[in-house]
Amino acid sequence: MNEPDLSASLRDEAFSVEVLASDVAFDGAVWDIRRERFAYGEGTLTREFMEHPGAVAVLAVDADDRVLSIQQYRHPIQMRNWELPAGLLDVDGEPPLEAAQRELAEEADLVADDWQPLITLHTSPGGSDEVIHVFRATGLSAAPEAFARDSEEADIVLRWVALDEAVDAALTGRVHNGIFLAAVLAEHARRTRG
Repeated sequence: MNEPDLSASLRDEAFSVEVLASDVAFDGAVWDIRRERFAYGEGTLTREFMEHPGAVAVLAVDADDRVLSIQQYRHPIQMRNWELPAGLLDVDGEPPLEAAQRELAEEADLVADDWQPLITLHTSPGGSDEVIHVFRATGLSAAPEAFARDSEEADIVLRWVALDEAVDAALTGRVHNGIFLAAVLAEHARRTRG
């Protein structure tokens, strides 16, 4: 067994294996379930995972230093949870930053002058290949036109909250959206560490 270099910086490591078979086990409306058989160690393993196009999210910070939270119904968990404006990387060739700008306009009718990467995360690497790119957006103003929302986006609730309130909600278990949690805690760490 190879031992990792524990003196090196803590960092995820790319690691490729030989994929022996790969097929779509379930062809879904939004994403698919892929089944792969691969060589690992002395044997072979089979895993099924959600094949995801990736996504973006936006931590929007206004002139009063509040962060934008949106409440939206999410059917798999049967909840209206607080989260960030976010969406899929489902436009061919669209870079993550452009997708984030589009999502902020579509879900909150806002545009921003300044965009910076905040955090990138794998949401559930044991069961999905989803990667989320979270951007910090400042210099906010109203979008040129309001977006026509439908389905679960039709009744989105927008709420501006102080970062400390968002952090308190995360740490006391009042909010559960993983992207929201990661983003507000990353923003808090960014501010406290300078």
